[in-house]
Amino acid sequence: MNDKKSGKILVRRWTEEDIPFIMEVQQAAYPEFHRKDLCDIRNYEYQFHAFPDGQLLAEADGVIVGYATSLIVQIDDDSPWYSYAEVTGLGTFSTHNPAGDTLYGADIAVHPDWRGKGVAGKLYIGRKKILGRFNLRRMVAGGRIPGYYEFAGRISPEEYIRQVQEGKLKDMALSAHLKAGYIVKGVHMDYLVDAGSLDYATFLEMLNPRFNEQRRKIAATPLKTPVRKVRACAAQYQMRRIKNWEEFEQQADFFIQTANEYHSHFLLFPELFTAQLFSAMSPELDTVQAVKQLAEYTDNYLEFFRRRAKETGLYIIAGSHPVKTPEGIKNTAHLFTSTGEVYTQDKLHITPGERANWGIIPGNGIKIFDTGLARIAIQVCYDVEFPEVARLLTLAGVEILFVPFSTDERKSYNRVRFTSQARAVENMIYVVMAGNIGNLPQVKSFLINYGQAAILTPSDFVFPLNGTLAEAEPNTETVVIADLNLEDLKQQRELGSVTPLIDRRADLYEVRAKVKIEVIRTQ
Repeated sequence: MNDKKSGKILVRRWTEEDIPFIMEVQQAAYPEFHRKDLCDIRNYEYQFHAFPDGQLLAEADGVIVGYATSLIVQIDDDSPWYSYAEVTGLGTFSTHNPAGDTLYGADIAVHPDWRGKGVAGKLYIGRKKILGRFNLRRMVAGGRIPGYYEFAGRISPEEYIRQVQEGKLKDMALSAHLKAGYIVKGVHMDYLVDAGSLDYATFLEMLNPRFNEQRRKIAATPLKTPVRKVRACAAQYQMRRIKNWEEFEQQADFFIQTANEYHSHFLLFPELFTAQLFSAMSPELDTVQAVKQLAEYTDNYLEFFRRRAKETGLYIIAGSHPVKTPEGIKNTAHLFTSTGEVYTQDKLHITPGERANWGIIPGNGIKIFDTGLARIAIQVCYDVEFPEVARLLTLAGVEILFVPFSTDERKSYNRVRFTSQARAVENMIYVVMAGNIGNLPQVKSFLINYGQAAILTPSDFVFPLNGTLAEAEPNTETVVIADLNLEDLKQQRELGSVTPLIDRRADLYEVRAKVKIEVIRTQ
């Protein structure tokens, strides 16, 4: 579609047969978005079947040059923190509510070759007709501000929007929205992943002057923003002498039963807690040989925790365990789900002691696990002392960071504890820590352990005074359990006393991943 044509622009409802052509316009209109972040055929099919009257396209001389998608919702005015995924049902329009009073403009796009020819304006006229036809009170949308990237750090997003409103600056998306008649009601972060807008979006509203309230009496009450809470349990695991694998299972199962009894969603074990099995090996083995023998228990480890996760319905982060790979032995954390699936995260940063004494090599990959309950990541002990990775994970959507650790004395523990607290504060996330305690005096490579399990929070008014939601007594075999309110994180990122994610100076520095951060939707 290279030459602009001057044919008459027609706006109509689209059909399922139009979907492949709508996708072509979408991909041309959003070249900076990854394909996975755009709607696919299945999304558009769901949208069409949910609300056919709300799906419009513009065509010129039989060629589709633009489209607009929308659904009817009932939004609580007191809770404006809706992401695109929440309000659209992950792009499926499963949230469409015929009894609602608000038309939500999910997307509007024009092929680049046809911008500036009045296509968007005609699509907005079509949307206004929907307002009138269904007697809806208003139309709202989350609007991108893709031009803000060039000004980030020098002016706030609010100031950028004000200058666009005053005509001092022009923004490809916001200027079009203002021209259509939208009013900017606010600006929020994390509406969607949008590098050009630095994840900001305007909350836009357009009232229907013909709205008749008496004709729009509905039985449904406004849909409140859901309170998203999860319960996390961290095991403070005591190293004691055991004779075989069966005794290890018995001790580990105590923590699984406890987490399950207290209705936890997530259970975290410490780093390398399977090293307790050193005590069942020959004392003549050196440490490297013992680690290799410990890696031989991998099949037992996978079978046991997979089975118990399925039986209890828990998400079990079973600490970490040495795993043989073609490159060498890696210290690998494992996430077990209730469906029997297993996901892994290698330890990325290896301490000098691990290299020299254990023969451990660094792993690869930065992963986020979208569990449906929360978006989580795992950083094994030393990894949390490197702030760059935690920031990358946060910007990619992480809400809870699980940190299995193993430290021999208090100074070692404090390094992990203090940096974990820093990660919680600077990224506005929860951090759950679990470590080993006790000693194995007959095992030279694992003589002593110092630990204190804790669940850490950001530091602001809605969180505990010391930024600690819960913590155990040091060096006592027990668990720590707490409820984590994920909505608090979302709101404090925008309304907190300080807003470190918003106030980053993108004009002075950046943190950029050299490998793709893998977002895995767990089964």
